[in-house]
Amino acid sequence: MGQVSLGSGKAGVDAAEEVSGPWREAIRGILHHKMAVAGLIILVFFIGVAVLAPLLTPYDYKEQVLADRLKPPSAEHWFGTDDLGRDVFTRVVYGARISLWVGFASVVGSIVVGTMLGIIAGYYGRWLDMLISRLFDILLAFPGILLAIAIVAILGPSLFNALVAIAIVNIPTYGRLVRARVLSLKQEEYITAAKSIGMKNGSILLSHVLPNSLTPIIVQGTLGIGTGILEAAALGFLGMGAQPPSPEWGKMLSDSRQFIQTAPWTLIFPGVSIMLTVLGFNLLGDGMRDILDPKMRR
Repeated sequence: MGQVSLGSGKAGVDAAEEVSGPWREAIRGILHHKMAVAGLIILVFFIGVAVLAPLLTPYDYKEQVLADRLKPPSAEHWFGTDDLGRDVFTRVVYGARISLWVGFASVVGSIVVGTMLGIIAGYYGRWLDMLISRLFDILLAFPGILLAIAIVAILGPSLFNALVAIAIVNIPTYGRLVRARVLSLKQEEYITAAKSIGMKNGSILLSHVLPNSLTPIIVQGTLGIGTGILEAAALGFLGMGAQPPSPEWGKMLSDSRQFIQTAPWTLIFPGVSIMLTVLGFNLLGDGMRDILDPKMRR
């Protein structure tokens, strides 16, 4: 009996380590991964810029001074001015708030709904799995940006509706990822043991299945924020995202495309901001994958 008890205790410790492992390993390993550190530095910079936006510039992003329209970068206007005389640096700085918020919020929405549907489909199976999987297949049958455009066209152009559209488009990505993970987990011995002692399905899902499904969600979520920012910029460029005078980076590109030759700074700075932010999330996401995915470790 003593040996059985010892074995059970060890299994419990291993299970606990499996649950908390991804978080602990991510925090410890990220500082030893060059790409992840580079991505983290970029993201910390842009997050700091977004938080400190009112302190970084004396101008209002909505302030129009037509006498100063299309002025090149100078000591007074670091990034120059746009066609309405607005300070481009100010609008880029405040645009970081919008782009980061859209990226984070859309990914959180996708993860919450996709994870819930994926767990239900993978754990309960049968007709629920078939119904949810077919829903995922329908959403994946359309190119993501076209589906997002269709959703925004139905709901109406606005930043919030663009956020909702981006979240809906990315639900299948997380749903299928979690479903595959749950299909593997529910065959594990500790799940069978939990069922044998009478633990309810809800408790099993919250205590065992969900915590052990976090690793792929963390990685995909980190990469997904960059994708969300790109999709928001694309919708803004098409006039279906943020509306004037919001300083959203994609909308800034759209408003300035006619000045690409006469005032290229109006496009360069928001474009570079999009590129660097997405690069930061991609580097961090790739680093997280290398740290957390056993198949990627050497």
